[in-house]
Amino acid sequence: MITEPDNIAMRKIDILDLGARPYKEVWDLQKELVEKRRNGQINDTLILVEHEPVYTLGKSADENHILQHTPRKVKTYRIERGGDVTFHGPGQLVGYPILDLHNYKKSISGYMRSLEQLIIDTLAEYEITAERKDGLTGVWVGDEKIAALGVRVTRWITMHGFALNVTPDLTYYSGIIPCGIFEYGVTSMTRLLTDEVTVDSVKQVLIEKFMSQFQTAESMSG
Repeated sequence: MITEPDNIAMRKIDILDLGARPYKEVWDLQKELVEKRRNGQINDTLILVEHEPVYTLGKSADENHILQHTPRKVKTYRIERGGDVTFHGPGQLVGYPILDLHNYKKSISGYMRSLEQLIIDTLAEYEITAERKDGLTGVWVGDEKIAALGVRVTRWITMHGFALNVTPDLTYYSGIIPCGIFEYGVTSMTRLLTDEVTVDSVKQVLIEKFMSQFQTAESMSG
């Protein structure tokens, strides 16, 4: 239970836990919720979901980063977020914050750094030391990426977001050059931990960290 600290205003943020849903369905839902948030019909909302195996390309992504030996059963979507190609699939915790940045700090780079910190703080609860890499977006453990980020911000309303590798089948990454980065690999929580971990258990930790990061009126103020 989250209690309100003395003298700190708390924002209302709704959590929409969709379980496992098709990528296209949730993409359409995001666009619907962005309009509703812009019109003041809903609160800030965090969508949490797992998808079927898909590859997504950002608006300026290089299609050559999807390799010829990509599994044919994996659908590909070109979407309006930033960034290059990435993978979504079972065992990956995907978060799509629908936030009005007028109520935070109107800074896309600041927002991205806040999402990275959210993942870093979540992983720290599992004694996984994660970090940023200079000049690269995402969250890393050593030279391997454990979480990818890509967002779209229109009139300061956010969509798309982050994907944290909890227990995904990492062989799907062999079909792409993840985020267009040749020299580094990818990893997952289950690969780094000796104890069993599940998407549902990580989800609860991440929700707590998200609320801590974004719910108070002081968040993203620096």
